[in-house]
Amino acid sequence: MNTGYDKTSFDAVLIGGGIMSATLGVLLKMLEPEMRIAVYERLDMVAQESSAAWNNAGTGHSGFCELNYTPQKADGTIDTSKALKVAEEFETSKQFWSFLVSKKIAVAQDFIHSIPHMSLVHGEEDIAYLKKRHAALTAHSLFENMQFSDDPKKLKEWIPLIMDNRPTSEKLAATKMDAGSDVNFEELTKTLFKWLSSQPDVQLNLLHEVRDIDKEPDGNWYLEIKDIKNNERKSAKARFVFIGAGGMAVRLLEKTDIAEGEGYGGFPVSGQWLICKNKKLIEKHHAKVYGKAAIGSPPMSVPHLDTRIINGQKCLLFGPYAGFSTKFLKHGSYLDLPESLTSHNILPILSAGMHNLDLTKYLIEQVMLTPEERIESLKQFIPDVKLEDWELAYAGQRVQIIKKDGKNGGLLEFGTEVVHNSDNTVAALLGASPGASTSVYIMLDVLNKCFPEKMKSNKWQNHLKEMIPAYGQSLSSNPELSRIVRKNSAEILGLKV
Repeated sequence: MNTGYDKTSFDAVLIGGGIMSATLGVLLKMLEPEMRIAVYERLDMVAQESSAAWNNAGTGHSGFCELNYTPQKADGTIDTSKALKVAEEFETSKQFWSFLVSKKIAVAQDFIHSIPHMSLVHGEEDIAYLKKRHAALTAHSLFENMQFSDDPKKLKEWIPLIMDNRPTSEKLAATKMDAGSDVNFEELTKTLFKWLSSQPDVQLNLLHEVRDIDKEPDGNWYLEIKDIKNNERKSAKARFVFIGAGGMAVRLLEKTDIAEGEGYGGFPVSGQWLICKNKKLIEKHHAKVYGKAAIGSPPMSVPHLDTRIINGQKCLLFGPYAGFSTKFLKHGSYLDLPESLTSHNILPILSAGMHNLDLTKYLIEQVMLTPEERIESLKQFIPDVKLEDWELAYAGQRVQIIKKDGKNGGLLEFGTEVVHNSDNTVAALLGASPGASTSVYIMLDVLNKCFPEKMKSNKWQNHLKEMIPAYGQSLSSNPELSRIVRKNSAEILGLKV
């Protein structure tokens, strides 16, 4: 690395201006007020990629409506483990957000609203599955208020827009959780950065792009940075670096040369929404209704009709429609994918591609859809849908994880993963959903991995329990605690239970 220019020293450098860096930065500064922190974001505003309001569904993912979180096993039973895990992780986020509201750092109505979460299925086979899913989930306190109905009158009450003009012979069923929420992660991210940047010894550097990351003999990380606005080169050094740069995290992880990052690659997937322009339709629907993905389709393809609250306005969107681009970010370069290829990850990427030809076929088909064909999938939700009531909008760019696998050569995964080195001085967050909803839990995982001794200290433990009252306790195995925690968060955030 060129070291012929001044360096600025920090305890922690956070790369990326999204919800993850914002959450980690606030946690670190609250736990260790003397910490010197720098944030580098390549765009001129924070929260403009995956955290932007229109670049994600805004679903407070809590396992209420996502059918892919509760697969039916070979013996016919329902596996609830992932739904329980995600539900508990989202409660962790709500506890932390409640703390921010109670300290007047955030205003709940600016970023979170009660919106029922529903699952909708068609046909006798799927209705039987949904009944079993309902029975399995309601055995746990985190889901005990979930309602089930296959009564057309009740469904008409819950989802009038979906039930209008539907054949009476059609068999449908749905579950409903009034505790569901819509989250504007863009507003939340901006709020977190507003507080963080107001603290002493914190720098928020916009229009700054990290170009290289090297480990030096003294144990510090040296970062080469481009000041885009002034077209200048800068550098910084830090004891700890967090890479929370969305899709670009894969390429920045490669630049660290840590052994733990070898073999990782990324598979970019773009997204699109249909956004409703008809105010009567928008007012007639008030829920996030998730359907079932078509057989052979990837988890990202689960169709849903969502009420959103963005900048105080009620909106309605349907999707997602997937596509393929070689960009790793919405505001990225078409060279992102080819430039991410290395001798360490080329074989896992090729192997994952060979084992996921169905995904490739699906993405090609999605790219080729006409406006009329997109509307056809929406007809499952709104039978008399009209093309002129909807317009197409581009959502965010996601990069799914590809990693080495001893058996298959390479695996494509759809979750999130924290990669860190052996001396706990650098961590990168890779992957996508449920991401933002579980940002607090994920960043606590980063702290546990990279600050293990401090996390055991009385000082940090006491602070964490103030910010997250149930910290270190299991909600899924403690029904009374889960009820208390959810009730307290609901009261502060203005949500239903």
